Amino acid sequence: MDIEWTPALIAAAWAVILGGAGGALTEIGQWYRGLKKPSWQPPDWLFGPAWTVILGLAGWSFYVGLTQAPSPEERLGVYALFAANFVLHFLWSPLFFKAKRPDWALYENILLWCSVTSLVVVLPRLVGESFAGWLNVPYFVWVSFAFVLNWKIVQLNGPFNPAR
Repeated sequence: MDIEWTPALIAAAWAVILGGAGGALTEIGQWYRGLKKPSWQPPDWLFGPAWTVILGLAGWSFYVGLTQAPSPEERLGVYALFAANFVLHFLWSPLFFKAKRPDWALYENILLWCSVTSLVVVLPRLVGESFAGWLNVPYFVWVSFAFVLNWKIVQLNGPFNPAR
């Protein structure tokens, strides 16, 4: 298998930057520890490895999309899907952890879920390669689970406001 290095570096940078930013913006401090959480929430240590695998697979999907796109227009579509996903994925941690607004993060999670759904459904149609979409199924499952978890945290702790 010959690797096309430019798309590989772009896809790897996308995953590494997104994972690193998410980790840097996730503050497990007193505020977070004080939140009521459901008994079924995974342990905190699981989130880092889970996101590493998920973003690695999504990065692979980005690479497949870039290298399998049949035309410059479809390649631009791949970039657009992953750029939108990057922004939406990036926004969740600052909303939840820095702004201390799980309610805002919950609404943003809906947009993130739509973005990940597009990686599963639209990306394969764009590049004619179903494998590119299947690589994002763990991302879809995790973001769906994260939405339910975020919703439960809002339900258990709301309402939220800047003074809290």
